Amino acid sequence: MTQREKDEIDQLPPKYRPMGAWGYFGYSILFAIPLIGWIFLFICALDGSKIVRRSFARSYFCILILVGFILLIVFALGMGGALLDMIAGSL
Repeated sequence: MTQREKDEIDQLPPKYRPMGAWGYFGYSILFAIPLIGWIFLFICALDGSKIVRRSFARSYFCILILVGFILLIVFALGMGGALLDMIAGSL
């Protein structure tokens, strides 16, 4: 990163400063903790003090919803198949 880029970042208000790679890594680990991480996820997704962190938390939340929805569909299809086997076995 050049000195000019560093100076431009330093002139930004703290609300708009970018987050480093270690920040993303740390928040990913924090959000992955089952109960406490999910609470922090909701807090960060609704907090407006750092725009980059809020956007990352919202994207992480969207991915969790997408993965949960896919798992729900797979579970429903598996249960539907098991139910059909049970019905076919009783006939």
